[in-house]
Amino acid sequence: MVDLLEFEGKRLFKKYGIKIPKGYVINSISDINPLEKECVVKAQVPTGHRGKSGGVVKVKSKEELKKAIENVSKVDFSGFKAKFFLIEEAIPHKKEIYIGLTLDRSNKTPILLVSPFGGVDVEKIPKKGIKSFKINIFLGMVDYIKRQAFSFIRLDEIYKEQFYSLLNSMWQIFIKEDAELVEINPLALSNLGLIALDSKVTIEDDALFRHTEYKKYEYSTDPLEMKAKEKGISFVRLGGNIGLIANGAGLTLATIDQIKLAGGNAGDFLDLGGTDDPAKVEEAIELVKDSSPKVLLINIFGGVTKADTVAEGVVNAIKKLNIRFKIVVRLKGFNEERGKEILRRNGIEAFTDLEETIRKAVELSR
Repeated sequence: MVDLLEFEGKRLFKKYGIKIPKGYVINSISDINPLEKECVVKAQVPTGHRGKSGGVVKVKSKEELKKAIENVSKVDFSGFKAKFFLIEEAIPHKKEIYIGLTLDRSNKTPILLVSPFGGVDVEKIPKKGIKSFKINIFLGMVDYIKRQAFSFIRLDEIYKEQFYSLLNSMWQIFIKEDAELVEINPLALSNLGLIALDSKVTIEDDALFRHTEYKKYEYSTDPLEMKAKEKGISFVRLGGNIGLIANGAGLTLATIDQIKLAGGNAGDFLDLGGTDDPAKVEEAIELVKDSSPKVLLINIFGGVTKADTVAEGVVNAIKKLNIRFKIVVRLKGFNEERGKEILRRNGIEAFTDLEETIRKAVELSR
């Protein structure tokens, strides 16, 4: 997925006619403009709950602004540090609401989510406080859905046309930009009308061939996943304690299932693809090391993937990275015997049978 930063999402909002506060983006204190009114400084990071973490600060002077940026730049936002800062005018408002467009994968349809309550703790809204509307992909944002959504959030009639227009704009972004999520939280009710105080936009990465302008915005909410993406490695953290490296998405997924059936839990999905480059193997092991597993299981099966060069990469990584966890390797394919011999000479258990390999990894993880 391509998760746009707030200022990038707001550029889209403005393009499609959604009102946003006046503001600008900087990455250096030297770019600050003189303040004419109260402003808000916002850290631009691909994580949520910035306000609770000190990433959103109101300021009334240039000196306060500089100090706020200095402080915010030191904050660790779930592994991320802010490199960009959005400086916006503070918008006085009397109410905050929530609006989101996303996909309901169970029903295979887009849905509109609305709530008369928005802001920092939107996750805590009770079920009766949020309403969803299924949207027919061919009919789009039809009038009866807009009417029902407007009625549910109980807005004053003066906001009716603005609200309908806003929903139309969000739908256009959702469809034309191949989005998986278009969210405004909060949407402010102000004397200037309905204004999007925040943005959350996720673009489907399988559609990037139609939207090459977003390739540079491929953020992840996990720093390790970002690091892997920069190296061209498929990596997803799963939360278990058995690190997993395999060659091929199908084999990786099948191995995750086998680990679960054997009573273990995979800690990551890391797909080497068809490479046997020792340097890539080293990079993959370094990524897994940073996720702190109890044991690393490497499952290599293939024809074009040479088992001995994979083994060389494993040995090189152990020597360079000060590995403290156990490594169990299953090698099957071209040069497998030579590969297993390289591993065994360096104290690494090597197997041919997958079930035996997984049993050993699960045992060590306990």
